[in-house]
Amino acid sequence: MDTYELRPIGWVESPLRERESAPCQGDEGAPPAWLVLDAAMAPGLRDLAVGDEVILLTWLHRARRDELSTHPRGDVRRPQSGVFSTRSPDRPNPIGLHIVQITEIDGTRIRVRHLEALDQTPIVDIKPLLEARSER
Repeated sequence: MDTYELRPIGWVESPLRERESAPCQGDEGAPPAWLVLDAAMAPGLRDLAVGDEVILLTWLHRARRDELSTHPRGDVRRPQSGVFSTRSPDRPNPIGLHIVQITEIDGTRIRVRHLEALDQTPIVDIKPLLEARSER
């Protein structure tokens, strides 16, 4: 198989340090967090604004890459499902997909809410949530 190179554009600063303390989804009680981007990314931030919802792609660096089935939401009472039908972080390519809302922008630091990613999680990309951008 071919391999591809991803270079993080930044990382997450969050009080969430252990998987056990993180909610399964960001809207289930995740604390505010900062996206800290490399200074070279500054020109790419120019059209982002407080209040925007964006899609954040992360590399779930502490996930297991050898899992192909899981109990949904970690509940062993539920039957196992294939990881591609779940949001489990454990999967062959542990790419995190998060819809977050920007609450503050300070240079190349972006404060967001609804992010369940752990502290120091590498950021792969930020994309607009197109429904929210259609009015611009």
